[in-house]
Formats: sequence, structure tokens, C-alpha cells
Amino acid sequence: MVKKYNIKNQKGFSLIEMMVVVVILGLIVLGLVTFFTGGTKSWVAGQYQLKAQREARQAIDRMVREIREGNNIITGSDISITVNIPNFDDKGNIISNDTIVYRLYGTTTIQRNNVPLIDNVLKEDDVAIFQYYNGSGIEVNPPASNVSKIHINLKVDVDKDGNPDVTLNTDVNLRNFVL
Repeated sequence: MVKKYNIKNQKGFSLIEMMVVVVILGLIVLGLVTFFTGGTKSWVAGQYQLKAQREARQAIDRMVREIREGNNIITGSDISITVNIPNFDDKGNIISNDTIVYRLYGTTTIQRNNVPLIDNVLKEDDVAIFQYYNGSGIEVNPPASNVSKIHINLKVDVDKDGNPDVTLNTDVNLRNFVL
């Protein structure tokens, strides 16, 4: 004998059916939350990276602009540079010199005349931040009066994990360099 169910007598869902639906919806919600959480973390990390890149670019642009105008390097090392920047009168004659000092202060901050310019700078043992070259392109260490080009290697570690998040390299030719 076949048992027939009367559809009119069913008044709802069974407890097992409801539990199955709750478990399925829970898994779907858990997957969506994980997806959106990962996306949010990625977006925040990207914003930190973008900020670090913008600040590093601004710092290196300022260094390049000021060092390029220099007429000689007073002193320098792999973590610092002191350059004379001439001030001209309206006839093109030098009337005075400003001295600008860029240096790695502590282990992570580059300063300009003792004012912080950029933080979280990563100084690797075997890589100089500043390298100096003469007019023939030969590296001069320590820098002497014949320096005509400076190579700047700036690495910024935003998340402080020991790996550079932003790396910028540029060469600066001294415009007012006199052979």
C-alpha cells in the first residue's frame, strides 16, 4: 500500500529543512564576508602603498631639484650629502651660497637641514643612498670637489617588514658644476 500525503495538511517546513537552509545561508554569508574582508584589507594596503609612493616621490623630487642646482659637494657619504646652492643676482652673478644637508638620521628618517623629510627609509648594508660620480662617470668615494653627478637610491618600507615597499632611483647632474 502506497502512503499518500495530503498536501493540504502540511502547514510549514520541518526542523531539518530549516536547519539545512540556515547552514546553506550561513556558508554563503561566510563566503561573502571573507571575500569583502579580503578586498577591504587589500584596498587599505594599496592606500598605504600609494601614500608611501607619493611621499617618496615628493621627497626625491625635492632632493633632485635642490641638488641639481648645486655648484659643489661640500661633504658626502653613503647616507648624507652637503651641497652648496648658489643664489644669483639678476645679472647671473653668484651673490651667496645656501648650504643644504640631506642625511639619514637614526636608521629610518631622511632629514633636510635637521627637519624630517621622509620616514621609514630602509638602508640596506651594501646599498648606498647617495653615490657620487665625477665628470667621466667614475664613482668617487669619498666625494671630492670634482663630483658632477649623484645617484640617489631611496627605499621605503611602509609596513616595516624589512622589505622595501617603494624603491626609487635617480641620477642628478649638477647644473652649476664647474670643471
